[in-house]
Amino acid sequence: MKRQTVIITGASTGIGRAIAGLFLQHEYNVVINSANAANLAATFNELGYHERLAMVAGDISDPDTGQQLVDTAVTRFGTVDVLINNAGIFEPKSFLDVDEPYLDRFLSINLKGTFFTSQAAVKQMLRQGEGSIINIGTVLVDHAIGGFPGTAPITSKGGVHALTRQLAAEFGKNNIRVNAIAPGIIRSPLQAKNGISDADSLASLHLVDRIGETSDVAELALYLAGSHFVTGEIINLDGGHVAGHHM
Repeated sequence: MKRQTVIITGASTGIGRAIAGLFLQHEYNVVINSANAANLAATFNELGYHERLAMVAGDISDPDTGQQLVDTAVTRFGTVDVLINNAGIFEPKSFLDVDEPYLDRFLSINLKGTFFTSQAAVKQMLRQGEGSIINIGTVLVDHAIGGFPGTAPITSKGGVHALTRQLAAEFGKNNIRVNAIAPGIIRSPLQAKNGISDADSLASLHLVDRIGETSDVAELALYLAGSHFVTGEIINLDGGHVAGHHM
């Protein structure tokens, strides 16, 4: 079997970094991306496996970044077998305080970034005859929390969920599988950025008695990358957050 190549956006920290590390351990070629060039370079050095690792710094909201990722993967490793659209931003703000420039940030990075990076990857996957795309959404699209005012990011992630199913339908006959992972509360730098100093205090939102780890997301991404009969799915990785709640 030939070694497969995966592109991971937003891979310098948190979930993306964990995904990159696990895929490297499982013998994939890996192309990592981040808008923060310094963080990306540090992660590149820390991950090792440099004969199977490449990096592309750039803002994913610019379609040229997605194309550069695909070009780098093809030039360095020959194929684009898997794309993981992990790059994104998420923060709370009251709906009444959201103005157009603020909303546009989330639409540009979360939705348009996923859209146009996927477009560049699909063009290559069509040449190859197959491929897999894995998007990162959120359980909050289907399970809103009144105490968390996140209309801007959740609206953009809702678009990612819709895009996932549409691409799965449009390119299923081309052996291109498209799925999404919708995480619950995951221990990552995102929690601190949103002012949550004790992420474990949110465990009660889940049926299981813990929050998620970045490794949980990475393991599901690895499964979906290798599955040839799962497509069009939005998989809640949330410890039962959507399924129910405790009294």
